[in-house]
Amino acid sequence: MELTLSDGLVRAGQRARERFYDASGYGRVENGGDLALAPVEAAHLLYRGDIDSVDGMDVRSLLASAAVSEVAFFVYKDLRDRGFYLTPAREGWVDDPEGIDFVVYPRGKGPWDDAVEYRVRVVGERDTVPATDLGDCVLAVVDEESEITYLETDSQDVGGTSAAAVPAVAGDLLAERVLCWEPPSALYERAFYGQRLDDDGAVQLSLVEAAYLAHEGTLSVDGGADAVVERGREVEGERFDRRLTVYSTLRDAGVVPKTGFKFGADFRTYADVDSVDDLGHSELLVRVLPADHRFEPRDLALDVRLAHGVRKRMVFALVGDEVEWLSVARLTP
Repeated sequence: MELTLSDGLVRAGQRARERFYDASGYGRVENGGDLALAPVEAAHLLYRGDIDSVDGMDVRSLLASAAVSEVAFFVYKDLRDRGFYLTPAREGWVDDPEGIDFVVYPRGKGPWDDAVEYRVRVVGERDTVPATDLGDCVLAVVDEESEITYLETDSQDVGGTSAAAVPAVAGDLLAERVLCWEPPSALYERAFYGQRLDDDGAVQLSLVEAAYLAHEGTLSVDGGADAVVERGREVEGERFDRRLTVYSTLRDAGVVPKTGFKFGADFRTYADVDSVDDLGHSELLVRVLPADHRFEPRDLALDVRLAHGVRKRMVFALVGDEVEWLSVARLTP
């Protein structure tokens, strides 16, 4: 069967419809009944030996041409090998194709069914990905050895029941923290602010904790909340403001954020704190980033692997006019 490539599509004619579209979900049927294939689909059919050539090109020639992305081909082949039908994300072929490469259907279903399992975006390991392009899609990362890592990205709901009231407390602003010498017991034991110096007595607060409490009118220090924020900016630069925004958003949502330094993150979070004595495991690792951040797939894979290893979920807090929560996890299709 000879096929022709023109205007970014491979035309296969009416005779190919039953064999490739009706039986296996390849391509799209055009007006008049001809079958049109995306070049990556044609490359896969060439690889399988189901067609002979496209404009005289075999699979080696087609993959070497500008018509087909090799990383897209590797992902397409892998998903087909896993038993999925999928459609290249082209205007008029799938709903909302912007920002993705493939729509993948549930096993046993195809483009003629009204069901979608995954929306897939393909990148190489050296590409960068804008944070705004993620969420409600699967990122398929093809590494230098052509192994594929699938990362599920989605919006994350953040909320909890940790909302213990804290009486007024005074503290001393030190170089990189605030020390409360005579804190109410609820500060640490119920609301889980800071760390105790000993089993009881003084509590040391991080600057981000102190800035939040001072802004809420709970903590009094010389110079007030402005002094704490200014110290935070001296220590961390503009990153402090982003972290304070995220910290405040989490606390206001009933979630307790604590430092995530041991895990290479900004915060670890506890959604339901009644008492420090009955504290469970933290649920999320949160990394704070500007909304216009561009991810490197290697860093994403590292964060997700670490979070999985400590039984937590990796969440990125993207700070712009508001905080957007992006959850990323490893996926096996």
